[in-house]
Amino acid sequence: MEAIVNRIIPFSSVDGPGNRTAVFLQGCNFDCMYCHNPETIQFCRQCKRCLAVCPTGAISQNPVSGAVEFDPKRCCGCDSCIRTCPYNSSPRTVRMSAEQVMEEVRKNIPFIRGMTVSGGECTMQRDFLKELFSLAKKEGLHCLIDSNGSYDFGADAELMAVTDGVMLDLKAFSPQEHEKITGASNGQVLENAVLLAQMGKLTEIRTVVVPGLFDGSETVREAVKLLLAWQDRSPTRYKLISYRPMGVRTKYRYLRTPTREEMEQLECEARSLGWKRVVTT
Repeated sequence: MEAIVNRIIPFSSVDGPGNRTAVFLQGCNFDCMYCHNPETIQFCRQCKRCLAVCPTGAISQNPVSGAVEFDPKRCCGCDSCIRTCPYNSSPRTVRMSAEQVMEEVRKNIPFIRGMTVSGGECTMQRDFLKELFSLAKKEGLHCLIDSNGSYDFGADAELMAVTDGVMLDLKAFSPQEHEKITGASNGQVLENAVLLAQMGKLTEIRTVVVPGLFDGSETVREAVKLLLAWQDRSPTRYKLISYRPMGVRTKYRYLRTPTREEMEQLECEARSLGWKRVVTT
């Protein structure tokens, strides 16, 4: 199996427990207003607008097929191509097989505890994900999925058999607010949260706090109530993330970053309801 890979971070301490290799796949079925990586949402449409702005020739056009090609060795990381793309995509992607990704991951053993596959939304490339985790388990690696929760994990025993845990985004608890933020329902997200918690595979739930966009207090309060009975099975950490404007699309830069006091209040609220592991960033 092959997947379109946006990037691979050899060592990460923020994408799950311990030091890990993080693999980011291209493509997402949500369109979050505050997305900090909007260039991972869409697949390249071959509009070729990026060709003229690349200063190093890292992006070129195949003389035979006419397709946009990317040479990571020549890339200077200026992001001119990403800023130019009108479709929330990036030409800086590479099609890789599961074995090719594992070749990169193996370079980091024994300095990592495991690997986390994120996106975009990595479950959109499910067959690749299953094959990659199957290879990783042979290396003794701990495997995590970073997901927006739109995939029906309960219907995929094969994938869950090679998955140690899921880091699940809970954008908003209210269905109406969730749809406003993401353009999608959160029914499957909430079902997954309960199912994964019961299975002991809900490693982390995360909420990006954006004052004025949705009711953060309600989301934290209702999420804790929903999952409290199973919080020790994983055990599950609740990560509250402050919205920051870096990387966000220009039309959403008006959103407000929460104050430290607002974040501390949400943390206190979660703890007062009995949630033990709360982190604010």
